[in-house]
Amino acid sequence: MTASLEVVSLEPTPDQYRFSFGGGEPLLTVAPGTVVELTTEDCYGGRVRGVDDLPSQVCDFPYLNPVSGPIAVEGAEPGDTLAVHLVDIAPARDWAVSSTFPHFGALTTTHSTAMLHEPLEELVWLYEVDRERGTCLFRPRRGGPEVELPLDPMHGTIGVAPAAGEVFASITPGAHGGNMDTPEMRAGTTVHFGVNVPGGMLALGDGHCRQGEGEVCGTAVESAMRTVVVVDLVKGGAPAWPRLETDEFLMSTGSVRPLEDAYRVSQHDLVTWAAQLTGWDPLDALQLVSQAGLAPAGNVVDTNYTMVAKLAKRFVPGAVAHDGVHERLRATAAAYLQQR
Repeated sequence: MTASLEVVSLEPTPDQYRFSFGGGEPLLTVAPGTVVELTTEDCYGGRVRGVDDLPSQVCDFPYLNPVSGPIAVEGAEPGDTLAVHLVDIAPARDWAVSSTFPHFGALTTTHSTAMLHEPLEELVWLYEVDRERGTCLFRPRRGGPEVELPLDPMHGTIGVAPAAGEVFASITPGAHGGNMDTPEMRAGTTVHFGVNVPGGMLALGDGHCRQGEGEVCGTAVESAMRTVVVVDLVKGGAPAWPRLETDEFLMSTGSVRPLEDAYRVSQHDLVTWAAQLTGWDPLDALQLVSQAGLAPAGNVVDTNYTMVAKLAKRFVPGAVAHDGVHERLRATAAAYLQQR
């Protein structure tokens, strides 16, 4: 690597994984603009390795959904914006798993959606991952055709320390980020977080080989990952909720219950963001988003639900979001990939 490109590694040991956002000391402290190569474990902590490993029997609650970090960013202060560009997300193994889980999922009885009937049967699916061909193989447990699915790696969980000294379990999404489970969190995306504590305290995990919108059964194609990110800092301008940016889209998130309020939070942020970027009156921005916006679901299974509001950049003329940090980090990512 060139001297101007700072690259560091983070490979947590099992005893270093965190299961919450907030509190604790950083595993790593980096300067803005640093490339971080890191490893993450799957949401089961690596304990589900075959179809006979039922999560309720081999996993220990609350030690689910481990995250790697925290990573402190020098100079980050409350009110700043922490930008994280996902450079590369690659499955670390040639297999991945998914499952149903007692009292968890969108189509089963849960603790907060109480029903008299029993929860769905607990079942594990083992996926064969072909990293060279870029596929993962769905094998039905009870007969029928197998289906080869394209890999679309993403991180279900990424966030910073919450505000006001709060600590949230890593399975909970919110204004700090966390377990948003949106398939939009793939390589090429920049995520903007509001900084709540000195250093920001970034952590991520919960790698998915792919996931449908909503994560309806409660889990994706869960995998350990080798991931590369670039972190940067924009002074001030902290968004109230995590925002995503790609070459083509601006996106806002909302993570609350009920689902319609998660929708409202994400749409409100996108409308006000579009107005800020263009100088439009908020009602004009509302009209534009109403006619051109998209609303993909993140998750409808976690302790909070996540909705994403999405607007193509071509409909926001001349907009430069968060001081143009996405474009800067794209350039850093390209230089890293070229020299790797």
